[in-house]
Amino acid sequence: MTTRIGIIGGTGYVGSELLRLLLFHPDVEVTMVTSRQSAGEFVFNVHPNLRGLTQLKFVPQDMEQLQKNCDLIFTATPHGGSVNLVPKFLEVGLKVIDMSADFRFKNPVDYETYYGWKHAYPDILKEAAYGLPELHREEIKQAKLVACPGCEATAAILGLAPIIKAGMIDSQHIVVDLKVGSSGGGSKPTIASHHPERFGGVRPYKVVGHRHIGEVEQELNILGAEQIKISFTPHAVNMVRGILATIHTFPKQKVENKDLWRALRGMYGSEPFVRIVKYLKGPYQLPDPKIITGTNYCDVGFEIDEHANRLIIFSAIDNMVKGAAGQGVQCLNLMLGIDETTGLKSTGFHPM
Repeated sequence: MTTRIGIIGGTGYVGSELLRLLLFHPDVEVTMVTSRQSAGEFVFNVHPNLRGLTQLKFVPQDMEQLQKNCDLIFTATPHGGSVNLVPKFLEVGLKVIDMSADFRFKNPVDYETYYGWKHAYPDILKEAAYGLPELHREEIKQAKLVACPGCEATAAILGLAPIIKAGMIDSQHIVVDLKVGSSGGGSKPTIASHHPERFGGVRPYKVVGHRHIGEVEQELNILGAEQIKISFTPHAVNMVRGILATIHTFPKQKVENKDLWRALRGMYGSEPFVRIVKYLKGPYQLPDPKIITGTNYCDVGFEIDEHANRLIIFSAIDNMVKGAAGQGVQCLNLMLGIDETTGLKSTGFHPM
């Protein structure tokens, strides 16, 4: 049976990527894509890469029509834009995959800390499954609401989870340094994200107190026996897609390559979208976001620095796919009870 999909806020980059993936998905049909500003326009006029693939038009948001024509809703709104919509969708029996930050935290106080507003529906936070299949697969399968992680949080969590679970490192001294493509800033540029300002530079931003810290600590504290504290600084770099997380950690005792391989394979050995990348030949010996552009993979690798007693973890994703829409589709597949790789099997481009 085909599942009917609605997308709320379909004009942004995440909405575009959802359409790119879902239009080819064999088990779903996109029936409605909403937009206030572009209502009445063909989808391909806003997303030209979809020209010839769909005749859908953007429509106004209408609860009655959404309930009538959809079984599941993706909310691809800016942060704060879905908090009042999701309860209404749930109330009329629609399942929801929320791509914003509005239901990611379990503790409502975290919204005041990291986003500066008080959450209006704290009870629903308890019901939402955090949409990272590698950690919450069984919860996602049963969920009516899935809150997909932030892209930078995804890269950090997947890089750190195995070594946190294994208890290898000092839990109070973890430094996450991220290089992030411009699409992570969304489709409406600011002066800082405007291409002429960004081109040719490497710019640190939100150097301390980044809002994804809360997500990373929330999820890793589930895995570790000790309280986790994360230092987290992203940098805007001259690429459109991709995140590379370079994570500096400090082992409690001497670790060897075999210990890291054991931890990574133990957690990710059967994961369809996490690859362990540590090679001795070629230009791509460690994770690099360039070669996974357009895919749902997360590549994870490591290096041991014996001189400084440092364990460096590398994690690379496409922020628009595994960091957003692809992860949402992976969660959708789990909710539908089908192979979670459906509609997501593709390779990266090389060269690009």
